[in-house]
Amino acid sequence: MKKVGIIMGSDSDLPIVQKAVDMLKSLEIPYEVHIYSAHRTPVEARDFALNARANGFGAIICAAGMAAHLAGAIAANTTLPVVGIPCKGGMMDGLDALLSTVQMPTGIPVATVAINGAANAALLCAQIIAVEDAALAAKLDAKRAADAKKVLEKDVSIAANL
Repeated sequence: MKKVGIIMGSDSDLPIVQKAVDMLKSLEIPYEVHIYSAHRTPVEARDFALNARANGFGAIICAAGMAAHLAGAIAANTTLPVVGIPCKGGMMDGLDALLSTVQMPTGIPVATVAINGAANAALLCAQIIAVEDAALAAKLDAKRAADAKKVLEKDVSIAANL
């Protein structure tokens, strides 16, 4: 199975990134986590991206706040799918990171999830990898069914109590 790379711009992003790690663990998807900055360690970030496919990665998650150039910098150096997590913080409370992550130039796409949307970033990577992995696709189908069951159980509970 292909791995998912998770890159955060700073260790302060770890509480957000942890949700992606937890989701990947629950789906038994191998992953690696790194701290690389688009601005402070551009050579290391570029090297990771350039070698990601050869190193067994199938998708990359990038979490960054404020200027949030990390996902774009990674995407500029690989043709693997890159999923950006704009992180809340700064003067604009995450809106700046969202706009920086989603507004990529033609030819350098970055899929972007909600501000702090790490679990969805992991699920999107899982869906990408599952295109060629039937066992993983079955796990995703089972997760969707379990999630739906929980909602319906809550519906029954609310209806009974109100």
